[in-house]
Amino acid sequence: MTDAGFVSRVYAAAERNQSLLCVGLDPEPERFTASLQSNPRALFEFNRRIIDATADLVCCYKPQFAHYAALAAEDQLLDTIRYIHEHHPGVPVILDAKRGDIGNTAGKYAQEAFVRYGADAVTVNPYMGFDTVEPYLKWTDRGVIVLCRTSNAGARDFQDLRSDGKPLYLKVAEQVATHWNTAGNCLLVVGATYPAELAEIRAVTGELPFLVPGIGAQGGDVAAAVRAGRTADGRGLLINSSRGILYAGQGEDFADAARAAAQALRAEINLYR
Repeated sequence: MTDAGFVSRVYAAAERNQSLLCVGLDPEPERFTASLQSNPRALFEFNRRIIDATADLVCCYKPQFAHYAALAAEDQLLDTIRYIHEHHPGVPVILDAKRGDIGNTAGKYAQEAFVRYGADAVTVNPYMGFDTVEPYLKWTDRGVIVLCRTSNAGARDFQDLRSDGKPLYLKVAEQVATHWNTAGNCLLVVGATYPAELAEIRAVTGELPFLVPGIGAQGGDVAAAVRAGRTADGRGLLINSSRGILYAGQGEDFADAARAAAQALRAEINLYR
């Protein structure tokens, strides 16, 4: 890992690979081929083959912590991140953990993400306020990706509530952009399933990058998301796809199918940049 900040690293990968595509590494062993299911390190082996097949097509990877912790497979998560850093060192890794806790505990979670796992960035929940996010922000060379307008249907339950005449998600966006991003290491999670809100958030956050879930299995539209969220220079987005790429094929050639799916999605994203 270099000393450059996360945003610089991820944009360098985006430029090199001509890609705004982030591949989510969310392994589901029940969907693996029979030969993989019998492998005691199936999660790592599945990830390795996906990574080797797609590393020249992405700007970053995003393993989801629960997919490993639920199976007591944190060692395979660690090995996956190490593998990316060692074999594809120009591709950053986001640990999708959505942490949120009091400051002292948050400091330990930051240590877990950045030291134990060696992640380049981590997702965090801002619900408890600045002091719970500040311990991550101190790691100025790492990315802190703040939940803002999430892609799930239930996002409206709280994120649409009004505060001073504005929806809560917009207040979060403004707070992050104007007060929390002093080191230039903040990003926002903004779902592709809400393109109108994506455009609204872009309007108040300038060049702040967005991690954009919701493409593929969740129904987000690529064209609408890119047009709503891109910056003037055609960047500003890390568009995530997990299941649509990981399980594009069901046979032993699943890695080849994943590569084809990643190529197609990258091309579609670039069409609208």
